[in-house]
Amino acid sequence: MTDDPQAQGWATAHTLAEALPYIQRYDRETVVIKYGGHAMGQEEVAKQFAADCVLLKMLGLHPVIVHGGGPQISAMLERAGVKSTFIDGLRVTDAATMEVAEMVLSGAINKEIANWITLAGKEADVRGVGLSGKDARLITVEKAKRTKKDPDSMIEREVDLGFVGEPTRIDPKLIEALIYADEDYIPVIAPIGVAEDGQTYNINADTVAGALAGALNAKRMLLLTDVAGVLDGQGELVRQMSMAEAKAAIADGVATGGMIPKLETAMAAVEAGVEAVVILDGRKPHAMLVELFTEHGAGTLINE
Repeated sequence: MTDDPQAQGWATAHTLAEALPYIQRYDRETVVIKYGGHAMGQEEVAKQFAADCVLLKMLGLHPVIVHGGGPQISAMLERAGVKSTFIDGLRVTDAATMEVAEMVLSGAINKEIANWITLAGKEADVRGVGLSGKDARLITVEKAKRTKKDPDSMIEREVDLGFVGEPTRIDPKLIEALIYADEDYIPVIAPIGVAEDGQTYNINADTVAGALAGALNAKRMLLLTDVAGVLDGQGELVRQMSMAEAKAAIADGVATGGMIPKLETAMAAVEAGVEAVVILDGRKPHAMLVELFTEHGAGTLINE
């Protein structure tokens, strides 16, 4: 890049002009962003993410953020001397673990993200609003059920994950009131839900993002994670996948580990009416802007 300030100005103007068709495409559209991974714990990355969310709001989009917090929960449990157990990527959550998870997710992480957004949007009065699925019956859940094959008998047995829930109903009224308000609010949602009997449950954040994106009829869902996207058998990034190709990637073993539930979440969101889901690397600066406002994209896009 040149050091000439005037040349830099022209380059910036050129970039803004190129972005116009994409800005118009997303004008007044809802974009659900799942913010997670280890990048969440890095203050400078978090501040940049917050500033990008403010920019999306100022450009006419309605960003809605769902955050995770697995590493932070693990660190807090470790300090408390509580050992974590995982089954198929889901944390087994007893009463003590649930208490810590809610404290970390709905408390520390949720309010910090909301505060970074408010600080980043101070000049334009864009404000982050921290919520959890327990607020205003936003997320109703039921206890998650999982089975695991016994290696000796090969019989499927039910596994008790404790206080881990699956969304059964999303009531988006509160979120819609915030995103369509005269003021500029950005909702930030912790993946905590409540059952019909009032019991609190921890929920996989990807699952919450997908369910919420469907309920809000979002145009895009962005899954920000620690990888570039879906990689093919040669380790190259797959830029776009249909639903059929995503299913084949799981069946053929191309997608493995944590990518499988992300693809399943993406497919469920598309089936629920989301136009497309993008899995992208949240550690890269301005990844959301590259994905939404340039022709290049920044990850793997899954659609019908």
